[in-house]
Parts: sequence; C-alpha cells; structure tokens
Amino acid sequence: MELLSLLLVLSSGLTHALWNLFTKRSIHKSVFLWCIHSVTLVFLMPYFIVEMSGLRLELPVYGLMLLSMTIQGCYITLLSKAYTHGDMSQVYPFMRGLGAMLTSLCSLVLFHEQLSTAGYMGLSLIIFSLFALSGLRLRGQSSVNPKALLYACLVGLCISGYTLTDKAILDAGVSPVSLIQLSNISYFVALVVPVALSRQLKREWSVNWRTILLGSILAPGSYLLFLFAMRLTPLAHIAPVREISTVFGTVLGIIVLREQQGWRRIVMSALITIGIITIALWG
Repeated sequence: MELLSLLLVLSSGLTHALWNLFTKRSIHKSVFLWCIHSVTLVFLMPYFIVEMSGLRLELPVYGLMLLSMTIQGCYITLLSKAYTHGDMSQVYPFMRGLGAMLTSLCSLVLFHEQLSTAGYMGLSLIIFSLFALSGLRLRGQSSVNPKALLYACLVGLCISGYTLTDKAILDAGVSPVSLIQLSNISYFVALVVPVALSRQLKREWSVNWRTILLGSILAPGSYLLFLFAMRLTPLAHIAPVREISTVFGTVLGIIVLREQQGWRRIVMSALITIGIITIALWG
C-alpha cells in the first residue's frame, strides 16, 4: 500500500472516531447529525452545482447516485438509533467490523481486486478482533442491547452498500467532493422529519454548537479522505485499514466517556493494529 493512501486512511479513521464520539455525547442524536451535515450541505452546494452541470454521465451512473443517496439516508437514520440504544464502545466496533468485512469481500468479486495470503490473514484478524471488541457472543447471553445490535447490523450493511456504490461512481468520473455532497443531501432529507418532530433543534445548537461546527468538518472530511484513498488503492486493501477508527474509539471511550474497557478490549485493539500493519505492508 502506498504511503499516501495509508496516511489518508489513518486520518480518515481518526476523524471518523471523533465525530462519532460527538454524536454519542449529543442530546438528540438525529438533530445533531442533521445539524453537522446541513452546515456542510450549504458550504459545498456551489461547487456541487458547478461540477454536476459540467458532467456528462451515462444514465446508469445517475441510477448509482440515487442508490447511494438512498442507502446513506437509511444509514444516518439507523446510526442515530444505534447510538440511542447502545454504548459507543460496543455498537461502533460491531457495525464497523461488519461493514469492513462485507466491503472487502464484495470488492474482491465486483471490482476484481486481489489480496495476498498475508492480506487475508490480516483481514481475518481485524474482523475477529472487531467483533470480539463489541462484546457480541454467538452462544450464551450477549452484553449488547438487542435493539442496538439490530441497528448496528443494519448500519454495517449500509456502510458496505454505499461504499461499494460510491466506488463505482468514482470510477465513472464524479469527484469525491460531489460524492460528499450527495451524502449531505440524503442526510438532510432523511432526518428533516425526525428533527422537526423532536423540537430539539434550538436546544442542540445552544448546548453543542462548538461540536456541531467541528463535526461539520470532521464528518464529511473523514469520508472525503477515504474517497481520495479509494482512487489510489484497491478498496479491498483500504476498507479494513480504515477500521483503525475502532482503536481510536476505544481510546476515546477510556479517556472521554470513562467507559470500562478491561484488558480484553486493550488486547483486541492491539490485534486490530497488527492486522492493519499486515495489510498495509504485505496485503
């Protein structure tokens, strides 16, 4: 993996963990998510209009764009519910792990990408560690809230769906910035009704305006960095590396949220790091 791609993906993982931390700490999850993406929506709209008016895309590409927006609208709605019912240290690694696993495996088939034997070993290590870190048990009682687990599963499916779709859109000539704006539009539309019904918009802004403004940079910036990396490196290689965000999330959970991690979570985070290094060097 090229050094630039690795740095982009690592930066993407850190910024992703940070804005998810802000979301978990917010008063009303849907309102907070709507706010951070609405700010970016306004800022990027002139660029988006200029680029889209100058592009001549085939009809299937517009269909992929609509599909991506639909999936991302579902993603942002389900994400707010997952954080409402579950702890960040459990929900976050599970949905990221499922998304990484499905994205990497599907990209091998859809885009004819390849992983070496070491790459498959690194991917397996990351996936195992992510699921172990979430606290999910295949047998016996799980420590994860059933509702949180359901929403986390659905979020993982959405992550895989829009990542694979966006890869095809990028290959068709749409810029990463315009893809981010498509996401912002879908988030705005998907959450506008829950925000209106909550009547919490004024309160959220008054209490969390600093993290809203910071999140409006980190949230789109995280995926933008990943999209640029996607142009340079096969998706099967960089999708699991982005799950370094789970390690960052574990550290933030210990320091900021005061969550009880235990030795198992520390060990799993170390294994994730080893898997990432394996893919980066020999994948």
